[in-house]
Amino acid sequence: MMNPVLKAIRERRSIRKFTDEPVEEEQVTAILEAGRWAPSGLNNQPWMFVVITDPAVKAAVAEKTEYHRILELAPLLIAVFLDMEQSYSRTKDIQAVGACLQNMLLAAHSLGLGAVWVGEIVNQREDVEKILEVPAHLELMAVLAVGHPRRTPLDSERKPLSELIYRVSKYNIE
Repeated sequence: MMNPVLKAIRERRSIRKFTDEPVEEEQVTAILEAGRWAPSGLNNQPWMFVVITDPAVKAAVAEKTEYHRILELAPLLIAVFLDMEQSYSRTKDIQAVGACLQNMLLAAHSLGLGAVWVGEIVNQREDVEKILEVPAHLELMAVLAVGHPRRTPLDSERKPLSELIYRVSKYNIE
Protein backbone atom coordinates (compact mmCIF):
# COMPACT_ATOMS: atom_id res chain seq x y z
CA MET A 1 0.00 0.00 0.00
CA MET A 2 1.98 3.03 -1.25
CA ASN A 3 0.02 6.23 -1.90
CA PRO A 4 1.81 9.55 -2.59
CA VAL A 5 1.82 10.64 1.06
CA LEU A 6 3.27 7.37 2.33
CA LYS A 7 5.80 7.42 -0.52
CA ALA A 8 6.91 10.97 0.39
CA ILE A 9 7.28 10.01 4.06
CA ARG A 10 9.52 7.07 3.13
CA GLU A 11 11.58 8.97 0.55
CA ARG A 12 12.19 12.22 2.43
CA ARG A 13 15.74 12.59 3.76
CA SER A 14 17.56 15.26 5.70
CA ILE A 15 19.55 17.26 3.15
CA ARG A 16 22.58 19.15 4.41
CA LYS A 17 24.27 20.29 1.18
CA PHE A 18 22.64 22.64 -1.30
CA THR A 19 23.30 24.27 -4.65
CA ASP A 20 23.46 28.07 -4.91
CA GLU A 21 20.10 28.16 -6.71
CA PRO A 22 17.60 30.27 -4.77
CA VAL A 23 14.31 28.89 -3.51
CA GLU A 24 11.43 30.49 -5.40
CA GLU A 25 8.90 32.61 -3.55
CA GLU A 26 6.05 30.25 -4.48
CA GLN A 27 7.99 27.35 -2.98
CA VAL A 28 8.60 29.28 0.24
CA THR A 29 4.89 30.06 0.46
CA ALA A 30 3.99 26.41 -0.16
CA ILE A 31 6.33 25.26 2.63
CA LEU A 32 4.91 27.82 5.06
CA GLU A 33 1.36 26.83 4.09
CA ALA A 34 2.16 23.19 4.81
CA GLY A 35 3.36 24.21 8.27
CA ARG A 36 0.27 26.33 8.80
CA TRP A 37 -1.99 23.34 8.14
CA ALA A 38 -0.40 21.10 10.78
CA PRO A 39 -2.69 19.77 13.50
CA SER A 40 -2.74 21.48 16.89
CA GLY A 41 -4.74 21.04 20.08
CA LEU A 42 -7.85 23.22 20.09
CA ASN A 43 -6.67 24.41 16.65
CA ASN A 44 -4.58 27.04 18.46
CA GLN A 45 -1.84 26.99 15.77
CA PRO A 46 0.94 27.89 18.23
CA TRP A 47 3.67 28.53 15.67
CA MET A 48 5.28 31.55 14.10
CA PHE A 49 7.87 31.70 11.32
CA VAL A 50 10.79 33.93 10.41
CA VAL A 51 11.99 33.52 6.80
CA ILE A 52 15.70 34.28 6.43
CA THR A 53 17.50 34.81 3.13
CA ASP A 54 19.76 37.76 3.98
CA PRO A 55 23.36 36.44 4.03
CA ALA A 56 24.37 38.58 7.03
CA VAL A 57 21.42 37.38 9.11
CA LYS A 58 22.00 33.78 8.02
CA ALA A 59 25.65 34.07 9.08
CA ALA A 60 24.72 35.52 12.47
CA VAL A 61 22.17 32.76 13.10
CA ALA A 62 24.55 30.06 11.79
CA GLU A 63 27.20 31.19 14.26
CA LYS A 64 24.93 29.94 17.07
CA THR A 65 25.10 26.26 16.14
CA GLU A 66 27.78 23.64 15.64
CA TYR A 67 26.05 22.97 12.30
CA HIS A 68 26.90 26.46 11.08
CA ARG A 69 28.10 25.34 7.64
CA ILE A 70 24.70 23.85 6.83
CA LEU A 71 22.91 27.08 7.73
CA GLU A 72 25.47 29.35 6.04
CA LEU A 73 25.26 27.50 2.73
CA ALA A 74 21.49 26.98 2.59
CA PRO A 75 19.76 29.58 0.40
CA LEU A 76 16.80 29.69 2.79
CA LEU A 77 16.37 29.36 6.54
CA ILE A 78 13.03 29.18 8.29
CA ALA A 79 13.12 29.74 12.02
CA VAL A 80 10.12 28.13 13.70
CA PHE A 81 8.88 29.44 17.02
CA LEU A 82 6.38 28.44 19.66
CA ASP A 83 4.04 31.39 20.14
CA MET A 84 3.51 31.26 23.88
CA GLU A 85 0.61 33.73 23.64
CA GLN A 86 -1.26 31.05 21.67
CA SER A 87 -0.17 28.22 23.93
CA TYR A 88 -2.58 26.36 26.20
CA SER A 89 -0.51 23.25 26.97
CA ARG A 90 3.25 23.42 26.55
CA THR A 91 3.68 19.71 25.85
CA LYS A 92 0.84 19.55 23.32
CA ASP A 93 1.96 22.79 21.69
CA ILE A 94 5.56 21.60 21.31
CA GLN A 95 4.18 18.42 19.74
CA ALA A 96 2.13 20.59 17.36
CA VAL A 97 5.24 22.53 16.37
CA GLY A 98 6.92 19.17 15.64
CA ALA A 99 4.01 18.29 13.34
CA CYS A 100 4.37 21.71 11.72
CA LEU A 101 8.08 21.09 11.10
CA GLN A 102 7.39 17.65 9.63
CA ASN A 103 4.76 19.09 7.30
CA MET A 104 7.29 21.67 6.12
CA LEU A 105 9.96 19.02 5.54
CA LEU A 106 7.52 16.91 3.52
CA ALA A 107 6.41 19.97 1.53
CA ALA A 108 10.02 20.83 0.67
CA HIS A 109 10.61 17.24 -0.46
CA SER A 110 7.45 17.24 -2.59
CA LEU A 111 8.68 20.42 -4.31
CA GLY A 112 12.00 18.82 -5.25
CA LEU A 113 13.83 20.72 -2.54
CA GLY A 114 15.93 19.41 0.29
CA ALA A 115 15.72 20.44 3.92
CA VAL A 116 17.04 19.59 7.34
CA TRP A 117 15.62 20.28 10.79
CA VAL A 118 18.33 21.82 13.00
CA GLY A 119 17.20 21.45 16.57
CA GLU A 120 20.55 21.78 18.31
CA ILE A 121 20.36 25.54 17.79
CA VAL A 122 17.83 25.81 20.63
CA ASN A 123 20.82 25.55 22.98
CA GLN A 124 21.49 29.15 21.93
CA ARG A 125 17.86 30.13 21.41
CA GLU A 126 18.02 33.39 23.36
CA ASP A 127 20.88 34.62 21.17
CA VAL A 128 19.02 33.64 17.99
CA GLU A 129 15.85 35.33 19.24
CA LYS A 130 17.87 38.54 19.77
CA ILE A 131 19.44 38.33 16.32
CA LEU A 132 15.99 37.90 14.74
CA GLU A 133 14.49 40.60 16.98
CA VAL A 134 11.41 38.54 17.83
CA PRO A 135 9.11 39.47 20.71
CA ALA A 136 9.58 37.75 24.08
CA HIS A 137 6.52 35.53 23.62
CA LEU A 138 8.19 33.66 20.73
CA GLU A 139 10.43 30.75 21.73
CA LEU A 140 12.72 29.22 19.11
CA MET A 141 11.97 25.54 18.48
CA ALA A 142 14.13 24.82 15.40
CA VAL A 143 15.57 26.20 12.20
CA LEU A 144 14.96 24.56 8.84
CA ALA A 145 17.69 24.86 6.23
CA VAL A 146 16.13 24.60 2.76
CA GLY A 147 17.48 24.55 -0.77
CA HIS A 148 18.03 22.56 -3.92
CA PRO A 149 19.90 19.35 -3.03
CA ARG A 150 23.50 19.22 -4.22
CA ARG A 151 23.27 15.45 -4.69
CA THR A 152 20.85 12.56 -4.48
CA PRO A 153 20.21 11.61 -0.87
CA LEU A 154 21.41 8.26 0.42
CA ASP A 155 19.09 5.48 1.47
CA SER A 156 18.23 5.27 5.12
CA GLU A 157 17.67 2.32 7.41
CA ARG A 158 14.93 1.98 10.00
CA LYS A 159 14.45 -0.48 12.80
CA PRO A 160 11.98 -3.25 11.99
CA LEU A 161 8.44 -2.36 13.01
CA SER A 162 8.40 -5.38 15.31
CA GLU A 163 11.11 -3.72 17.44
CA LEU A 164 9.03 -0.56 17.85
CA ILE A 165 5.70 -2.03 18.94
CA TYR A 166 5.30 -2.72 22.62
CA ARG A 167 1.86 -4.26 22.48
CA VAL A 168 -0.82 -4.85 19.86
CA SER A 169 -4.24 -5.95 20.99
CA LYS A 170 -6.07 -6.56 17.71
CA TYR A 171 -3.88 -6.53 14.63
CA ASN A 172 -1.26 -9.03 13.55
CA ILE A 173 1.57 -6.61 12.79
CA GLU A 174 5.07 -7.94 12.19
